[in-house]
Amino acid sequence: MKNVILILIAIIVLIAPSSAQINLSKPFEDCNIKGSITIYDLKEKKWISSDIIDSNSPTLPASTFKIINTLIALETNVVSGEEQIIKWPGSTDTIKYGYRPDIYHDMSMREAFKQSAGWAYVEMAKVIGKEQYRKYLKASHYGNVDLSVADDDFWNFGNFAISPVNQIEILRGVYEETLPFKKNSFKILKEMMIETKTKAYTIRAKTGWTRDDGKDTGWWIGYVERKDNVYFFATRLLKDRTDINTNFDKCRKEITVKILKELHIL
Repeated sequence: MKNVILILIAIIVLIAPSSAQINLSKPFEDCNIKGSITIYDLKEKKWISSDIIDSNSPTLPASTFKIINTLIALETNVVSGEEQIIKWPGSTDTIKYGYRPDIYHDMSMREAFKQSAGWAYVEMAKVIGKEQYRKYLKASHYGNVDLSVADDDFWNFGNFAISPVNQIEILRGVYEETLPFKKNSFKILKEMMIETKTKAYTIRAKTGWTRDDGKDTGWWIGYVERKDNVYFFATRLLKDRTDINTNFDKCRKEITVKILKELHIL
């Protein structure tokens, strides 16, 4: 409730005549998809959302969890750095994660993050253990910390959940390095998160997509660093798996980029 009130106040302050004409829902309608985008302007300390209720509704984080998962893996010394090799266990069961034959081989942590190789992070999770996860997730105020599912891949299956607003709070903790992790861990993570780098801005981000409980949940979260400001964003798309939308994957980024451009952030 507190987050809802804060966002309501912030949106009222943020929407000025110059931005009032922007229809934040239209990009979602153009993609024929339900969802929301949540943005936080660090300099102005202001929030904006296309759907306030959705911004505060928690769901599985899917592969966006790799952001804090990377920090936890480094902090617990399960991996020593981004170039450490994670051994492919050799399982032929690729159905659970989707059939992507290009990712099923030994790879570095950097490649696992960039390629969003779920199996690699599951292998690390087996070593980290849920007790350690609970410790760091509680200390970081990440999601509902419900790790009760009998699966090491609890970020893709089960009742673990985080809202778009909470995603941005975590991203801000990454940017400001206020989460309970070492400086070198932040350095490694931030480098791996870079998706776009221009003279005007840098985008550090991570996608996510899970297909649990008959639903597709797709994310793109991150932040835009400019010389004068930082803007955090969390876009989430939701649909029933029975509803066919072949653009679901690319719409995560297309919607986000379109709105960020309309707001003159990009």
